[in-house]
Amino acid sequence: MGIQTDRVRFNVGGRIFETTATTLANAGRNSMFGAMFDENWNLQPSINFGEYFIDRNPDCFSVLLDLLRTRELYIPSNMPQKLLYREALYYGLLDHVRSAKWGEFDGNRLGLSRSVAGRAPGDGTAIRAGPDGGCSVAHGSMVHVYDWMMEEHPPINLDYQRVNDVGWLHSESVVVSVCERPNRGEGGIGLFSSSTGELRHKFQVRHEEQTKSFTAGALSFSSDYKIYSSCKGRSNEYGIGVWDQVTGKQIDFFYEPPGWSLGDADKLQWMNGTNCLLVATLFPRKDDCYISLLDFREKKMVWNWSDIGAPLTVDERRVRDAIAMEESNSVCVVNEYEELGFIDLRISGGGVRWSSRSRLMKGKMPDEPCYPKLALHEGQLFSSMDDCISVFCGPDWVLTSRLRRSYGGSICDFSIGGDRLFALHSEENVFDIWETPPPPLI
Repeated sequence: MGIQTDRVRFNVGGRIFETTATTLANAGRNSMFGAMFDENWNLQPSINFGEYFIDRNPDCFSVLLDLLRTRELYIPSNMPQKLLYREALYYGLLDHVRSAKWGEFDGNRLGLSRSVAGRAPGDGTAIRAGPDGGCSVAHGSMVHVYDWMMEEHPPINLDYQRVNDVGWLHSESVVVSVCERPNRGEGGIGLFSSSTGELRHKFQVRHEEQTKSFTAGALSFSSDYKIYSSCKGRSNEYGIGVWDQVTGKQIDFFYEPPGWSLGDADKLQWMNGTNCLLVATLFPRKDDCYISLLDFREKKMVWNWSDIGAPLTVDERRVRDAIAMEESNSVCVVNEYEELGFIDLRISGGGVRWSSRSRLMKGKMPDEPCYPKLALHEGQLFSSMDDCISVFCGPDWVLTSRLRRSYGGSICDFSIGGDRLFALHSEENVFDIWETPPPPLI
């Protein structure tokens, strides 16, 4: 690699800066500074007598140049962060700024970064982390979208159609599933711009050569660009619909078999290793719990579990959430006492092996609980209960840390993405942002 060590001179907004080609190369190919080098990383000559002129803010340039030198970000107290982020975007250095502000995600090192108050009191529906550190919050018939700087974009307004789920296709597109409105039809799934809130596409269900109105529920996305959603229609359109992300066309529909539940599913999870879809319909949406794996290649249910007919214990432990764990060939479930249980994916209809070592709750649940939720991220298992999120690690899933704050009430949902954890509280409609501090530089 032919990186030179010659000094480089900049005139930024009338102020002179000097640095080296090696420092500029730290910005990477996708930055404005990376474009100053040829394919061998040799600095291309300036046309302004050895000086590069940039008509931008010199104070922000000084901060960003220091970031390239030291990999540390120091923002003066009199500099608005939004101004620095705008300048970082211009130079193609936003990823460098993000990396300096928070480190690679680790559930055991998370610290509370900030809390953001919602627009309306009461229960939120869902919170979903975006791929670049932003998030979306569903509340009633609205979806509020935030970028990684927590600047709110124009909201997505569904005109009094209740939102059931939200998912990010990528940083510019959000998929929203909503209920069908009584006596008015519509409902279903829409693709929206995350920056403008504009509807880009509406996904339709066709049954017997006719387009049907339907209620869309849980969402999931596969690595081969498919969208999955639980669906409930007025006729026989109960099941799981599949759409192509590129064309927006429906490409499959798995109809709900008699005596089972798919259309009311609370959770869908695409399993990359087996190319199957986990579908979970849980208490209290249904009196009984149904968990199954669907193989769309063979058009059949390849595994299932239900608590139908299972004797209830004295404290009525019921499955409240489920998540597939492909590496261990199991499904992890959680009950209202935050006891983790495991179901063997190699045996259909097997029992739940409850693990009391993870139990945190003592006695009965709170008067107004939020049912526990599960997430799996980079080998760490997360479970929410009341106002706390627990982190489990290791082959035996031992409790290693807890995340808790005292404001906002119970956690009704949480999501991990963009190296952040977002937790949505119910009472005050406030969400927390948890980040891993950047590692110290030696």
